[in-house]
Amino acid sequence: MLIVVVLLMVAVVGWGIMSYNGIIALKNQVANAWHQIDVQLKRRHDLIPNLVASVKGSMQHERDTLERVITARNQAIAAQSGGVAATAAAEGQLGGALRGLLAVVEAYPDLKANTNVSRLQEELSSTENKIGFARQLYNDTATQYNTKQAQFPTSLVAGVAGASRADLWEIEDAGERLNPKVDLTLAPPAR
Repeated sequence: MLIVVVLLMVAVVGWGIMSYNGIIALKNQVANAWHQIDVQLKRRHDLIPNLVASVKGSMQHERDTLERVITARNQAIAAQSGGVAATAAAEGQLGGALRGLLAVVEAYPDLKANTNVSRLQEELSSTENKIGFARQLYNDTATQYNTKQAQFPTSLVAGVAGASRADLWEIEDAGERLNPKVDLTLAPPAR
C-alpha cells in the first residue's frame, strides 16, 4: 500500500513539474514570437524615413501625406511599450498612412521610375510580409499558451508558473480588412 501511495505522489509531482515546464516553455515562445514582430517593426520604422526622404523633393504638394506618415511612425514607436493592443492600433494607423503615401507615389511618374524609391518600396513590401508572418506566429503561439493554461488540470499549475493570458494581435484598422483590388484585364488604364 505504501508503494502505491509513493508511486501516486511521484506521478502527481512528475505531472506538476511537466505541466509547469510546459507552461514556462510556451510563455517563453510567446515572448520570442513578440520579439520577432518587434524586429520586423523596427525594420519597417527604419525604412520609412528613407522612403520619405527619397520622395520629399518630388512631392512638395503632398506635404501633409508625408507628415501623416512621420507622425504615425513616431506614434507607433512610442506605442511599443504599451503592449500588444496599443502596438497593433498604432501600427494599423501607420499602415494606413503608408498606404496613402504609396498611393500618392503611384501618381508621380518620376517617382515610379526612381530606382531608389522602387527599391525602398520593394523592401517595405517584403518587410510587411515578414510582419504578417511574425504576427501569425505570435497569434498561434499565444493561442497555444492561452489554451494550455486554461485546460484542466494544467490550470492548477498555471498560477504557480506566473501564467497570464497573452493578448492576440488583432486588426484594428479598417483599411487592413479591405480586400485588395486586383485588375487582371489587359486593357490600358483609364485616363
